[in-house]
Amino acid sequence: MKSKVIFPLVVLIVFLGVSFQKLQNNKPILYIIGDSTVQNGSGKGSDSLWGWGSFMNLYLNTDKIEIQNHAKGGRSSRTFITEGRWDSIMKTIKKGDYVLMQFGHNDGGELADTLRARGTMKGIGEETKDIYNPIRKVNETVYTYGHYMRKYAQEAKAKGAIPIIVSPIPRNKFDKNGKIEKDQYGSWAQEVAKQTGAYFIDLNKMVIEKYQEMGSEKVNAFFPKDHTHTNEAGAILNAELVTEGIKNLKSCELKKYIK
Repeated sequence: MKSKVIFPLVVLIVFLGVSFQKLQNNKPILYIIGDSTVQNGSGKGSDSLWGWGSFMNLYLNTDKIEIQNHAKGGRSSRTFITEGRWDSIMKTIKKGDYVLMQFGHNDGGELADTLRARGTMKGIGEETKDIYNPIRKVNETVYTYGHYMRKYAQEAKAKGAIPIIVSPIPRNKFDKNGKIEKDQYGSWAQEVAKQTGAYFIDLNKMVIEKYQEMGSEKVNAFFPKDHTHTNEAGAILNAELVTEGIKNLKSCELKKYIK
């Protein structure tokens, strides 16, 4: 008699376990891509440096949405693609997922130097330059920043995912009047968002306004090593502003996952 009761119970437990797993697998995923200002090093605070992507879990309900921070230090909009990082995301991304992307800090570098070879052509047009890449030891056609950002947005949309372009956080560079100049890559990012129909968060502008309100002395405390990479407090502030940006996106469903 006992075995007759136990068997259906076991079946029920297995069924519930499979159903729960299925529910977990059906959660939307927020893919975050970018450079070291989004995830520094291994994302564990090495040298007291953090990127804002490491703290989005403070603001989003991870019971309902999975966060995957794929950002990698030193990468530009070009090298995140040429290293195969974007292709790996394309293999798993699905309809209803989100891609939060921020590039620009490393795009102004050299196109074909022996140290990084990570730069992109300036602007958002379709200009190209053929180079020999001494790092990868291949011939390569380098495109504009806008070309690579369009690729991310268009390919995400083709998979049914929702792209959100984020302008790069500003560097800690106050002028003598206590002002920080808006980043050119921020303007280009905004233009690409308009072209592709992607959502846009002007993080560059939002952080500049916050920094100028705080003043250079307080802001300096966010940058322990240089004028680009933030500590934990600075990264959390930026993550909070990204969340504020998400809240203000009209008709973007990502906001429903905010805590």
